[in-house]
Amino acid sequence: MSNLNIEQVFTKIDEATKAVEYHKNEPYLDSLSIVLEWLLFKESNGEEDEILVRKLKTSLKEIHIDKLPKDQLKKVTELLILKGMKDSVQAQHLLTPETIALFISYLVNKLFSKGPIRVFDPVCGTANLLTTVLKELNTSYEAFGSEIDPTLLRLAVNHANLLEMEIEFFHQDSLRPFLLDPVDLVIADLPVGYYPDDMIAQNYELRANEGHSYAHHLLIEQSLNYTKDGGYLIFLIPEFLFDSDQAQQLNRFLHKSAHIVGVLRLPEDAFRSEKQVKSIFILQKKGVETKAPHQPLLVMLPSLNNSKAMENILVQINDWFEKYKENSKGIGE
Repeated sequence: MSNLNIEQVFTKIDEATKAVEYHKNEPYLDSLSIVLEWLLFKESNGEEDEILVRKLKTSLKEIHIDKLPKDQLKKVTELLILKGMKDSVQAQHLLTPETIALFISYLVNKLFSKGPIRVFDPVCGTANLLTTVLKELNTSYEAFGSEIDPTLLRLAVNHANLLEMEIEFFHQDSLRPFLLDPVDLVIADLPVGYYPDDMIAQNYELRANEGHSYAHHLLIEQSLNYTKDGGYLIFLIPEFLFDSDQAQQLNRFLHKSAHIVGVLRLPEDAFRSEKQVKSIFILQKKGVETKAPHQPLLVMLPSLNNSKAMENILVQINDWFEKYKENSKGIGE
């Protein structure tokens, strides 16, 4: 075990990151990737000058990642990424909150009790959601993630390597074709907005009749394209998903392609503002032997800090899943 506590590890990596930021005139998140790679490989890639190399050696000499518990490593990495994202001007530089990622993990384990399963996050960012779900998974797995932003992808790779998780990453626009066989489970914190490439959008049923298409609609369709019949999809969706001008088109598509398994509205105090509140949306891709639940799981989650209320809700959710397993085929048992 390392003699350093989590705050000390954070401070030392933060100091090293700021040194890289200063010496190389790189943004914090890019500098953090350089530091994480140094921790992994204990050597320079040849691009750092001698002064910086000395600073890295001094700042990081007491950190031995092989002796740090994986939970500590994950928490420190998340805190450092969050710090970098606060200063980022890019809207997509957001991290799925840990409490929400853990709740999604709980739902995944309700859907899949035996492995191996294939898991895919088509918009993985720094892979916080993906690594959290994999860490909590009760079954063996193969995992895949895709991210178009090179900074986030580099952090995702380092994040997975630090946690010694085997994940295959794609660096590409997730609305273009993948060299990927269908998976059992897709998880995604859907980015919201318009998709700028109208030519690619033309390949989708959920393309807009006029103007740009919604990227979050196209990503739902693309995710279904890479899900096995009977497989599951768990999305974090914006509040307004079914109130937009293209909601009717989305509803028709989902009715044809998938069963709506559940919608769980997350509490407002899990987000910075009311405008950012999201819901968890669970789908099952239709197959020959699948059928819709008698009644979808519809839940308004209480504050995640209210342990008594959460305990009561979890009892109800557990009961719902027991009935769902009895009445459904295709669930991952």
